[in-house]
Parts: sequence; structure tokens; C-alpha cells
Amino acid sequence: QVQLVESGGGLVQAGGSLRLSCAASGRTIGSYDMGWFRQAPGKERLFVASITWSGVGTYYAKSVKGRFTISRDNAKNTVYLQMNSLEPEDTAIYYCAAGRHYSSDFVPSVAWGQGTQVTVSS
Repeated sequence: QVQLVESGGGLVQAGGSLRLSCAASGRTIGSYDMGWFRQAPGKERLFVASITWSGVGTYYAKSVKGRFTISRDNAKNTVYLQMNSLEPEDTAIYYCAAGRHYSSDFVPSVAWGQGTQVTVSS
């Protein structure tokens, strides 16, 4: 079983940047597609970005495309989310997940992390 731990969240001003990390243990993530989701207070958890097991394919929600970049280092068993040009609307708990792509849809079927808080002040 794979365990996921997110880090890198924090408080940042609008226009700033943060880099989230998702470190895996228990099993290598090299055979899994990986994704990031976020959940704002009182709202449902939403897809942010995903990446295929090889790192060749990446997918983004419209709201973050062009500002966020997902990447992975299978040798380090870690997935990253670089977030630039942050906006107050990006404030949420960010969760890492392992799963599979079905066409371009990522299904977090394997494991979730515990989340890391990102707060963007205006």
C-alpha cells in the first residue's frame, strides 16, 4: 500500500508562488498516475492537475492552466505542483492522490494524502 504525504503549503500574497510536494512511501509510485485536487471551505473537492506514470502526459483544470505545473521524479518517489501567479481563489486544502487515467480523466483510486493548506491573501 502506498502512503502519500503533502508538504509545501503556506500563506502567500496574491501573485506569489508556492511549490507543493507529495512524497510517497510503502510502494513506488512509478506505476501509478498521480494527481492533485483541492477543497475550499464549504465546497467539494475538485481536480487540479494530473500526470501519467511516465510523466509524458499532463492534464489541468481550466482554472489553473498556464499558472500551475505538475511534475514527478519517480526516482525520488515524489510528485510536485508548482503554483505561480496565485490568486485568493486558489485558497484551499490541496490533496495528492494516486490512481489511473481513463482517457484524459484521472480517477484517484489508489490512495490520498492528508492534505496541505494553501492560503492566498489579497
